[in-house]
Amino acid sequence: MIELFPPDIEAYRQGNSGVDFVHVLDSSRPGPTVMVQALTHGNELCGAIALDWLFKQGMGKSLQPLQGKLILSFANVDAYARFDATDPDASRCIDEDLNRIWADEALFGSRDSLELRRARALQPFVDAADLLLDLHSMQDACPPLMVCGMLDKGANFARQLGMPGDLLIDTGHPSGLRMRDRGGFGDPASAKNALLIECGQHWEQSSADVAIDCLLRFLQLTGCFDATWTQARLKLALPAKQRLVRVDRPVVALSEDFHFLLPVQGLDVIAAAGTAFAQDGNRVFRTDYDQTVLVMPSRKHGRPGNTMVRLGRFED
Repeated sequence: MIELFPPDIEAYRQGNSGVDFVHVLDSSRPGPTVMVQALTHGNELCGAIALDWLFKQGMGKSLQPLQGKLILSFANVDAYARFDATDPDASRCIDEDLNRIWADEALFGSRDSLELRRARALQPFVDAADLLLDLHSMQDACPPLMVCGMLDKGANFARQLGMPGDLLIDTGHPSGLRMRDRGGFGDPASAKNALLIECGQHWEQSSADVAIDCLLRFLQLTGCFDATWTQARLKLALPAKQRLVRVDRPVVALSEDFHFLLPVQGLDVIAAAGTAFAQDGNRVFRTDYDQTVLVMPSRKHGRPGNTMVRLGRFED
């Protein structure tokens, strides 16, 4: 059931950055450049709701970051404009996935698409950011999940944030480089750091609540706003503890015949090694070890090359 509907973001088209739907708030004081992005996928409404909420608190008028710069970006606005509650998945993207094209080879290559044009416009802001938060949601019901990238520094950043309860270190995306892994974000020697939060299921009210709380905690942690301002606006308690899933491999569809052999839900655990959990044509996929965690399984019909699930295990 769709509980969320897209806010009107037209009022945020004209910013001060020279790029539509990108706002740069400068404190004129030393400090990090912090970036928050919504709508990397046009059907993931919680991020747009969170930034709309922030603007309505007075952002850009009475409120400014305490230090450094704050960049607020609505990304795939053309896909978002196509949102239709009767076919909500259709607005995820137009030509291709905006979150798989952040390698230099794609950004500065000869290929063209609407998403590449938008990524090229956003690239200077992404590359200028020291700290980044990318707000997402998921197709299927699942507890909120922080995608910390491929490095331990991302998980350490999420632990400082304190939310959500489940953190993920993965192997990257086989279909292309994500924004949160670009440049210094994916370099263990760099002080730059990025987080991508999957706030919950696309259409659930809870995903918007998680997005707003995560945004507030991120702005406090990065020094943009003080604790008095942020704490007064938080709705959700921090989890009692956080646990880390470390992914060791993605499972990619080989054909359109990919299907799961058992009911699956995000962060389900398959107890025994050797358990058959999916099949693609004649190939049967089995778990390699006990207590295998299923990360973001896609119950949509698979297409060749689509990542259908990631496999990992919880670390203490």
